[in-house]
Amino acid sequence: MAKNILGDLLESCCTDPMTGYLRDGFCATHDQDRGSHVICAVVTEAFLSFTKARGNDLKTPIPASGFPGLKPGDGWCLCALRWKEAHEAGAAPKVKARATHESALNFVSKDVLLAYRID
Repeated sequence: MAKNILGDLLESCCTDPMTGYLRDGFCATHDQDRGSHVICAVVTEAFLSFTKARGNDLKTPIPASGFPGLKPGDGWCLCALRWKEAHEAGAAPKVKARATHESALNFVSKDVLLAYRID
């Protein structure tokens, strides 16, 4: 069973919209998940603008792939390195610690992630 950054069982991040590399609501990782989409965050306008400026537009829906587009307040499994980059730029969104996979600690310290904790 997958664990979160607190050492407990990983909880669901969000199912509306459906998130996770496997689109099962969990920020669990997979061998093919090269982006390590393991940080469960509640996205903000600042983060959405930041990541769009970096070439990853998460606001615009892509119906062909079933992506609804995100709005502030949506939960989403973020790439650990993009979240870290946003943190360093002052644009990181809050984190659901119980739904953030333990492998996020390979990229960001626990103290930093817990400073953004909202659950």
